[in-house]
Amino acid sequence: MKNSITLLFLLGFTAITAQRTTAGKKYIEYQLSQASQNLYDAACAKALHLSESALNKAFKINDNYLIACAYNSIVVIYDEFSKSRSAIFYYNKAQLHGQNIENDQLNSWIFRNFCTACYFFNLEENERIGYENIASHYCRSHQAILTKEYKSKFDALSKILFSEKKENNLKRAAEKTEWYEYKFKPDQIELKNKIQQQKLAASTMVSTLLVSLSMVLLILIFTLYRNNNFRKKVNSELLQANFDMKLAMERAEEASQLKTQFVSTITHELRTPLYGVVGIANMISDEHKELANSPHLNSLKFSAKYLLALVNDILQMNKIDENRVVLEKEPFNIADEIETITNAVQYIATNNHNKIITIIDESIPRFLLGDKMRLSQIIMNLISNALKFTRNGTVSIGVKQVKVIGTLHYIEFKITDDGVGIAVGDQEKIFDKFVQVSRKDDDYQGTGLGLAIVKKLTELYDSSIQLESTLGEGTVFTFTIAFEENPKDTMEIINNIEVDFSTAQNLKVLVVEDNKINQMVTKKIMDKNNIGCDIVSDGFAALHLLETQKYDVILMDINMPFINGYETTKRIRSFGIQTPIIALTAFDKEEITEEAMASGMDDVIIKPFEPAGLFQMIYNVIRKSKDAG
Repeated sequence: MKNSITLLFLLGFTAITAQRTTAGKKYIEYQLSQASQNLYDAACAKALHLSESALNKAFKINDNYLIACAYNSIVVIYDEFSKSRSAIFYYNKAQLHGQNIENDQLNSWIFRNFCTACYFFNLEENERIGYENIASHYCRSHQAILTKEYKSKFDALSKILFSEKKENNLKRAAEKTEWYEYKFKPDQIELKNKIQQQKLAASTMVSTLLVSLSMVLLILIFTLYRNNNFRKKVNSELLQANFDMKLAMERAEEASQLKTQFVSTITHELRTPLYGVVGIANMISDEHKELANSPHLNSLKFSAKYLLALVNDILQMNKIDENRVVLEKEPFNIADEIETITNAVQYIATNNHNKIITIIDESIPRFLLGDKMRLSQIIMNLISNALKFTRNGTVSIGVKQVKVIGTLHYIEFKITDDGVGIAVGDQEKIFDKFVQVSRKDDDYQGTGLGLAIVKKLTELYDSSIQLESTLGEGTVFTFTIAFEENPKDTMEIINNIEVDFSTAQNLKVLVVEDNKINQMVTKKIMDKNNIGCDIVSDGFAALHLLETQKYDVILMDINMPFINGYETTKRIRSFGIQTPIIALTAFDKEEITEEAMASGMDDVIIKPFEPAGLFQMIYNVIRKSKDAG
């Protein structure tokens, strides 16, 4: 900073000095111009005085150009005084200062004056010597008249050239000029030293600035180099991280696909035998009325239903994790759904000596539009948990309409028990997947999926589950869901799904199923309702039979040997056969519906199923087929 201020001061001082020097130069040039004019007017003394004054001022500002010009002006004046020797002397001084500048015009002017001085110097000397020699010659020849004549000419020429007054003036002028030169010699030297010091200081400052700038540039280059290397390193690491992330994503997607495929396969493989277990249990119950209250048969039914619920829970959680759950909108009666659920869990209530109480608000519309299956899953899981952790107690189900906004009815569901309760520290984590809260050694241990599914499903309804529990006193779960009421659409849908079972006895059904147990269960359901039924084990057999037989509906399994259900359906449609086809499968409905419809099937039902649901679907597809025909 200090060096920078010094440099600025020097630059400012130089600028001020330059302004003053410029004014001085103009005045010196004016004096030299006036000297030239006076010399032209024959005022040689005045011209010499002005030239000396100009030389004095030129020495003060140490301007070689003006010094050379002043000396040159003096050279011309001495030449005019016929002092060629002195003119040559001052020419040398003019030339000395003229060499310090690059001005060809000035140097040429000085040289021309020098040549003139030399010419007249030689001419004057020769003429004087000639007169003197001639006079001497005539004197030796004793020719007095001629000797006197040439002696007079010699004296006259000498008098003209060297008058005493002029000689004195010129001597004084020369001395004065020399005095000027010697007077300003120390000042000139000091000025040169000062200028040299200023130049040295400026040069030092410039060098310092250049060094500083070089250092800054070096630092900048080093920084850029380091940043470039750092950027390359970061880019390399980023590319590697992106590659690793992409690889991880691919592996995660692959793992997700494998998980989905695994869950789908497991649920299919579990549902297929469960269809047989549930069906055979129902067959035994129907054929042996005396076993209706048998604990063994009831345990078998409960175990089958529990296993089916577990499979559904696993599948449901997987679908929720993958955001594949879409809420349906169909009419349902809340009271009917609650009754169905309580009947399903009655076995648990009986085993734990519990009582189930249902309280339903009568202001709730008879039919609401919503996803009754997801609602049933929520309530089923909450009631099952309440019954499992309550002994010799009461579990109540309260359903109340809390508000109505337009066509939306906000229904509050409250499941209350007086069981063991949940500790405060465990209340936040019971909704996590696979988390089980240990309450006592003989407690029932489940999968830890039930409440996690409840939380996820209520969130799908834009709702949330609230928990209030006191250890040793009981638990209350509460949630509120908005259902739409649209009487016109509801009645239209209900009319479309109402089944006239009296016409079912005249139906003829073809079942395409490779599993022998499932064949037996399905045929038993048809026979029980007096519906004609033929069964084949693969698609080729179905195609062969359809060449000669006509059916009202075809129940088509998906996974079969030789040719699957999709391909079989496509070939049936290619023959021009428009018989309604229902996919009868253990796969999840959302997984196969699109492909099933694309192959030409009319609907999908999941095994195991309720017979009433199957008959409703059969009736609907037959009616749609007739309406389309």
